[in-house]
Amino acid sequence: MKFFLDTANLDQIKEANDLGVLDGVTTNPSLMAREGIKGKENILKHYKTICGIVKGDVSAEVISTDFEGMIREAEELSSLHAQIVVKIPPIKEGIRAVKYLSSKGIRTNCTLIFSPGQALLAAKAGATYASPFIGRLDDISTDGIELVAQIVDMYNYYGYATQVIAASIRHTMHIIQCMEAGAHVVTCPLKAILGLLKHPLTDIGLEKFLADYHKLNK
Repeated sequence: MKFFLDTANLDQIKEANDLGVLDGVTTNPSLMAREGIKGKENILKHYKTICGIVKGDVSAEVISTDFEGMIREAEELSSLHAQIVVKIPPIKEGIRAVKYLSSKGIRTNCTLIFSPGQALLAAKAGATYASPFIGRLDDISTDGIELVAQIVDMYNYYGYATQVIAASIRHTMHIIQCMEAGAHVVTCPLKAILGLLKHPLTDIGLEKFLADYHKLNK
C-alpha cells in the first residue's frame, strides 16, 4: 500500500519524505488556503515545489465545474510537471472530463467519491485514481471503510486499472482498516502515519534494553 501525504505544508512533506515512506502528495484548495497560498501563480509555483521534493504523484485539483473549464485547468496543471495528477469531481461534466483527459494521456484522480456508483463511473471513464472519503462518511454515521472495500472488490472483479486512494483519513486506525480493505493508497495527515510507529511494548522493550546496556557498561 502506498502512502500519500494530504497536505500543502512543505515542512511536513519534507519530514515524511525524509522518513523514506512517502509515495506522493494530494492537495486541494482548502489545504492551499490553510498554508496561506493565494493567487494562481503562487499556487502553480507551490505545486512545482512539491514535485521537487517528492518522487511520486502529486494531485492538483481543478476548481471549475464546467467541462471546458476543467479541461483548460487540467491541461495547464498537467503541463507543470510529469508527476501532476489532476483531481476532478465525480459530477456529470467531471466524468466527461475524466474520459477526455484519459484519451489524451492526462492522469486523473476522481475525488470526493461517496458511493460505489461514482467509483464505477470514474473507472469506466479511465480515471487513474478514485478517492473515496472515509472520514466524511464516518461523520454522518456511514461506514467509510466498507465503501473502500466495496470499490476495491468491484475493481478487482471487473479488472479495472483504476487505483483506490482512501482519503479523508482521520487517525492511524483508519490506515490499518484501509490496508485490510485492500486500498492501493492512503492519503492522510503526517500525524496518522507517525502513529503507526507507536506501541507501548516497543517503548518498554527499548527502555529495558538501554537500561541493561548501561548496567553492563558502567
